[in-house]
Formats: sequence, C-alpha cells, structure tokens
Amino acid sequence: MVAAVVILLCALGCTAAPSSSEAAEAFDAATRNDEAFNRQFTHEFADVDGVRLHYVKGGTGEPLVLLHGWPQSWYEWRDIMPDLARKYTVYALDLPGLGDSTGSPTGYDKATLARYVHRLVADELELDAIRLVGHDLGAGVGLRYAIQYPDEVVRYAHLDYPVPGPALSAAAYQTFSWHMAFHTQATIPEMLVDDDVREYLASFYPLVAHGGVSFGGPGARSPFSPEQVDEFARTYRRPSVLTGGFELYRTLDQDERDNTAARPTTVPTMLMTAEGTLSATRPTLEPLATTIVRAVEVPGSGHWLPEENPDFVTGELFRFLEGS
Repeated sequence: MVAAVVILLCALGCTAAPSSSEAAEAFDAATRNDEAFNRQFTHEFADVDGVRLHYVKGGTGEPLVLLHGWPQSWYEWRDIMPDLARKYTVYALDLPGLGDSTGSPTGYDKATLARYVHRLVADELELDAIRLVGHDLGAGVGLRYAIQYPDEVVRYAHLDYPVPGPALSAAAYQTFSWHMAFHTQATIPEMLVDDDVREYLASFYPLVAHGGVSFGGPGARSPFSPEQVDEFARTYRRPSVLTGGFELYRTLDQDERDNTAARPTTVPTMLMTAEGTLSATRPTLEPLATTIVRAVEVPGSGHWLPEENPDFVTGELFRFLEGS
C-alpha cells in the first residue's frame, strides 16, 4: 500500500537506558555485536527538561557534535564516525523526540530543538566551544544553534538543507518535492505510513539519492543496506517518533518566521550540498550565515551525503573543521 501511495504522490507533485514504557529497548540493536564500534563508542542518555536524549560518544580531542536529518537518526553518521573520532571527541545525537530519545519536546520548530540540544551540550556535558555539523532538518537545528549561541560554536558545517527564512518561504520550500508538502499535512501521513513504516522509508531513500526521481533523474538504487534501513525503521515505528519526524516539516512556517526575525550568525560556516544543488541552496543560507568560508557540492551524491560519498564528506569536514 505504501509503495502505491508514494507513486501517487510522486505523480501529484550519561546514564542507563531509558525507563519510559515507550523507549526502544533495543537502542543498541545495530551496534551491540559490533566489537570495533564498542571499543570506540558508547551509548549515553541525559535528561533535559522532561526529554531523555540519547547520544553516542567516542574519540579524543575537541568536541564535535553531529545532528541528523529525516528519516534518520544518529546512525546516519556511523560510517564516518571512526575517522572523525581520530581527531575529535564525537557526540552523535538523536534529536529530541527522535531516534532513541524519549519524551516530547515542547515544539519541533528548529529554534526550540536547538535549545534542547544546547541544554544537553552546554549544561549536561559542559561543553562551551564545539564544532557543529548538521544534515537536512538537523542542519535547521544546527543553524539555529549557531544563531542562538554563536560564542559557543567554533565552526559550523551545514549539509544539504535549503533554509526557510528571508530568502525562501516555507510555502516555496514545500514545492521542492512531493514529500515536503505531504509531511506537513495533519494526521494523514501517520494514517498512510503507519501500516508499514519500513516499506515507506525503503521506498523513499532512493528517490532523493543521486539520480533519484526527486532530483529529476531516471531513478536510483538506495544507498542504504537492508540492515541500515532496519535500524532507521526500528525507531520510526514508534508512533511518537513517526509523528515527531513529520512535525519537523509541520513547523516550517514557524522556522521561516524565526529565521526571518533572527540576527545572522558570523560563525565560520561551510555549506555542503548534493551534486548540482549548491547554487539553489546557498542563497537561502547566506542571509543567516554571513561567514560562509567554504561551499562545495559532493560529487556523485544525492541527499545522503555521508553515505553516498563518505570519503569526500570526511575529507571536507576535516579540512574545514581544522580551519584550512
């Protein structure tokens, strides 16, 4: 059923594991038997304003915070985290209300989510000078963090996210792809997707991969293995997480208002986009990040930058984060 819906819509346009009864008991399902991972990284939890946030920590050096997009979790960074952890202490977060974070934030607008992330990073972890990377809607949160707490961000990398704000209305944003308009609808996405979340996600991933139909291409294969899809689907099967993911889109109007009213950040910023989309994305970021020191397209990559070209993404992150 879900595949049919997708086709139709395309045609139309620091503690123990959570104790909450809703918590995903298998928060470490994808890494429990991964000896190399477990030698380097640990799963951690912290309570922040009624929300229990899950994050994965490992490495040595200055702190590097990674924020995921939709429909993903901290796990989107899994393949590049070991390399990053050679130079940085990596904190890969599950956004409030998503992944294996539990509880509901007071809002899913990106300014509110940035405040939760800040409470974790600055208050719980006591980090006051971070390097920050955000992808997709997580980049919406990352940008707000850099705007709201500029003195606490050393460098910010903004990955593949046009920004609703002074140069891009939320209404225009929703015309970029069928799913952006679909996900803003009240209750209907949950009604249609809940029958088989995994099928929906597995059908979606190739649409915005390199050569995918949402980029005007002939179609693409998913860059994710069945095991990766299983891990993302495991969290989005939780009703609150499924709804939380759609709320990221339902709050785009508020994001537009917040960003239009915001004072731009001067934090040194890198913009990284899918191949062929830099010229469309950069004008939406420039009014809000006035110090873009590097802007690159990822060759051979659609939207899933860390998975489609991990070597290039890792190399560019090192180059930028080290200040070169």
